[in-house]
Amino acid sequence: MREVNGRRDRRGLGVVLASVLALSLAAPAWAGPPPGLEAKLREVVQEDGAPGVIAMVFKDGRLLYRLQEGDIDPDAPTPIASASKWMTATLVMTVVDEGKLSLDEPIGRVIPELQGEAARITLRQLMSFTSGQGSLADMTDLKQDVRIPLERGALEIGARPLADAPGAVFKYGSGSMQLAGLMVERATGKPWAQLFDERIARPLGLTRTYWGNPMQPGADPAGVRNPNLQAGVFTTADDYARFLRMIAQKGEVDGRRILSPKAFAAMESVQTLKTPRVFMPPGMPSDAQYAIGHWCETLDAANRCVMISSPGAFGVYPWVDRASGTYGLFFLKHRLAAVAGDLREARAIILAADGR
Repeated sequence: MREVNGRRDRRGLGVVLASVLALSLAAPAWAGPPPGLEAKLREVVQEDGAPGVIAMVFKDGRLLYRLQEGDIDPDAPTPIASASKWMTATLVMTVVDEGKLSLDEPIGRVIPELQGEAARITLRQLMSFTSGQGSLADMTDLKQDVRIPLERGALEIGARPLADAPGAVFKYGSGSMQLAGLMVERATGKPWAQLFDERIARPLGLTRTYWGNPMQPGADPAGVRNPNLQAGVFTTADDYARFLRMIAQKGEVDGRRILSPKAFAAMESVQTLKTPRVFMPPGMPSDAQYAIGHWCETLDAANRCVMISSPGAFGVYPWVDRASGTYGLFFLKHRLAAVAGDLREARAIILAADGR
């Protein structure tokens, strides 16, 4: 027998073993990384060529586990490319939530400088890349100087001839989000970055997140007046994970609501089911649909988004599985097309361990 607090522990060995067994049976299957996940992340580094990768997996707002492979500084703000779009959509929807903007009114009512068919584009079309303003191949917004006013950059994009009729086709990655940003600035009277800080960054505790342009990585954030809204966020894995928690919890964190249930549902509704997808980015499944500023990778029988995500061209891959409530983030800097397949396989390993 052993001493416990100065007294004899008279429990039998069988009782002790039974207690241990009960605890082990009560422990969730996802208490640690599932078998195969670490090996898959090593493939991302050793075979796909990524310098390093961080994987974070959560459920019910709680971190289940965090893994790191290769060489990556977790505290260095990193350009996340199109993972920015989810953040942009959220800020836009806060203004829709207030009633200062509408997803379906012609944008010419807020931006009267636009003429003809461009004035009849809707905010919904801007945010779902169905506005007819080209695709990522044009790089119209990405080529703009961050030092010019966002208004000037947006109006330059709005003045370009339309490539397609508004609503006719989905072409990923046009400069349309800059026009959405101008609408936000005019509706609120505040610069984009300031409003983001007030409504998203500070409430969620994002201390290492700022706006710029991934093609101008050396720009001083203090001098950025024309942030790139589809790809311009620089952040860390921990900061983005805080944002992702709000997404996973449908707009609410720690009793504080960032978006109303109605606004959140609108943001997460698929927009491209009946729209031909003419331009898809490298690394995304060909059957993925688009919502407001993020992807619906899979849908249920009622066409509700089940697996939602917003991967970026540099490999950062945030995702939320609505079916299980599990969500996660792969954080790295490498070409998405080179790592996307293995990252989705890693996600499948995670979800299989979660009982799906």
